[in-house]
Amino acid sequence: MKKAESPSVGPLVSEPPGMAEARKADHIELAFQSQIHSGELDSRFLYEPLFSAHPEHGSLPAISFLQKTLRTPIWVSSMTGGAEWAQVINTRLAKACHQFGMGMGLGSCRSLLTSDEHLADFAVRPLIGPDLPLYANLGIAQLESLIDGGDVHLIESMLTRLDADGLIIHVNPLQEWFQPEGDQFRQPPLRTIRRILDQATYPLIVKEVGQGMGYHSLKALLQLPLAAVDLAAAGGTNFARLENLRRTDHLQEHWAPMVHVGHHAEEMVEWIRHIQQEKKGELACQQIIISGGIRHFLDGYYLTERCPMPAIYGQASVLLKVAQQGEEALQNYLEAQIRGLEMAHAYLRIRKEAGI
Repeated sequence: MKKAESPSVGPLVSEPPGMAEARKADHIELAFQSQIHSGELDSRFLYEPLFSAHPEHGSLPAISFLQKTLRTPIWVSSMTGGAEWAQVINTRLAKACHQFGMGMGLGSCRSLLTSDEHLADFAVRPLIGPDLPLYANLGIAQLESLIDGGDVHLIESMLTRLDADGLIIHVNPLQEWFQPEGDQFRQPPLRTIRRILDQATYPLIVKEVGQGMGYHSLKALLQLPLAAVDLAAAGGTNFARLENLRRTDHLQEHWAPMVHVGHHAEEMVEWIRHIQQEKKGELACQQIIISGGIRHFLDGYYLTERCPMPAIYGQASVLLKVAQQGEEALQNYLEAQIRGLEMAHAYLRIRKEAGI
């Protein structure tokens, strides 16, 4: 009788001599340092280890956002503008956007309305490429002045010179109020936004600058035909506090309590859910950029998954800090974040309000 052949198995994975022993020694040495107590667990997630293989690099699902396709759901939130580092930082960020398939919002482009002196600081379209979203940025105070002066056409000229897809409007009444040389609003920002929408032939995004916004402001914006709303929530850089720290008069101390008002991103995401449920029919604005206090990929994954609308997450100060360290540091940071997102998609599910 012929002896049965052994079932075919793949070659065993061999390790270099001594590696197993070294690993076991590490395990013994680090075991007590590696304990995670119940209070340290991230309670936002269900960890489901059975249903996915380890994700391959590049496995994140593409997302259609601002009429373009992103390979990574990260938005470079508006920063820098006219400063010594602006051109270097914007260049590095734009190259990273091109490499990883991300969108980018420029810092304040106010200086470009009437001059091309600083155009090189912002002209990054050749670096980011034609297929990813690039948005210019102006403050609500500048828009109010442009409307009153009959100069709204300067916006379209600026967008053309930048080859930008549209405009971000930053609404920052607290920052302007605390800033010693700040602009004063003569009209409610909502009225100015509506007036710009009546004239604009380009997409508009509206954002705060680090305070977030309350339920009624958020609801008012979502009912407008905006390309997106950027939450710019509390938890990141607080520009009201920053400007108050710049003050040298007696008002710094008296006004200080006001810098603590605002709303975190998680609270605002829940409001979006309620607003969507309240509204009969589809809201005019259907896309959200979740920014403000996003520390790492798990925060971004959690909030974008919780958001009932198509959403990506934005980062500003952390990207600025890493970009200042060089292109390699920025690339390493983003690669680590993206791999983390891939693992989160494979093994983590969001806990629902009622238990499971």
